Amino acid sequence: MDDVAARPLRIGRIDYTNVWPVVHHFDPTGLQFPAEQVSALPSALNRMLAEGEIDLSSISSYAFGKSCDAYYLLPNLSVSALGRVQSILLVLKSPMTEVLRGTIALTTASATSVNLLKIIMNKFYGGNPVYQDAEPDLEQMLAHADAALLIGDHAIRASWMNRGYQVIDLGEVWYLWTGHWMTYALWAVRRETADARPEAVRSVYEALVQSKRMTARHMKPVIEKAMRQIGGTRSYWQQYFGKTIHYDFGPAQLAGLTLYFRYLRELGLIDREPELTEWPGIRDTSARAGNGGERRRRA
Repeated sequence: MDDVAARPLRIGRIDYTNVWPVVHHFDPTGLQFPAEQVSALPSALNRMLAEGEIDLSSISSYAFGKSCDAYYLLPNLSVSALGRVQSILLVLKSPMTEVLRGTIALTTASATSVNLLKIIMNKFYGGNPVYQDAEPDLEQMLAHADAALLIGDHAIRASWMNRGYQVIDLGEVWYLWTGHWMTYALWAVRRETADARPEAVRSVYEALVQSKRMTARHMKPVIEKAMRQIGGTRSYWQQYFGKTIHYDFGPAQLAGLTLYFRYLRELGLIDREPELTEWPGIRDTSARAGNGGERRRRA
C-alpha cells in the first residue's frame, strides 16, 4: 500500500446518468488539496476501491457489503428507488417460463444488479437459469440467450426502442414482492484513507452533498446534459431525476438493503450479512448536525 498522506486523493466516479445529480457540480480542482478523479464503470470502481487504487467512490451496494470491513459509509448519499428504476431492465426474447430454466446474458457492469436478478429469479420466481457474461449489446446478447440484463444508459436507450420484447424492470419487481426500497449504489471511503486524511475526506464529502443540493434546487443543467448525451425528452428526464431515482440514504433505504443482503446470504452469494459503518469523523450537516460518534448500521 502506498503512502496515503503523501499523494493526491483518488476519487472514483461512475459516469452513468443515474449518478449525475450527486456529481454534476463536484469539481476536484476546487478542493484545497491535490485530488484526482477516476471515471469508470461500477464494476471497475468496485475493484479499484477494494484493491486500494482509489480512495473514495460511489460503488455498487453489493460490493460495499462484500468488503464492508475495509470501508466507511459516507452518509446520506445513495442511488435508490422505490419501485421502477427504469435503468435496470431484463429484456425477454422467450416466455418467462422458458427464461427461468434457460439462459440469461448479463452485463457485468454492476454487481448489485446482477445479484438482484439472481434473487428475483430464484426467490421470487423459483427459477434456476444459466448466466453468461456479455457485452451490453442487446441484439448480440439475445442471439445466444433467452433474456438479457441491461443497466444504466444502455438500459435507458433500449427502453426507448420498441423491438417487441417483453421488458421487466427489476426495481418494480423488487418492490412488488417486498414493498421495500432498493439501493443500487453507496458512497464509500477506504478506512485507512479516512483515518489518515480526515479533513480531505470531509471536504470531498461536503462537496458531494453540496452538489446534490444544487442539482435538487436547479435540475435544468443535468436534464439538458442528459438530452444532449443520451437523448430522450425533457419530460422523461424530469421524471427520472426528480421522482424515479433518489439520492438520500436513511432508515427506509437501509431496511430494503438489509433485506437484499439477507437474501444474498441465503443464496450463498455473500458469506455474511454486513455491517455498514458510517465514518465516525464525518458529520452530515444536512441531516445529522451535531450527531457525533461512530454509527453502525446492521445490514
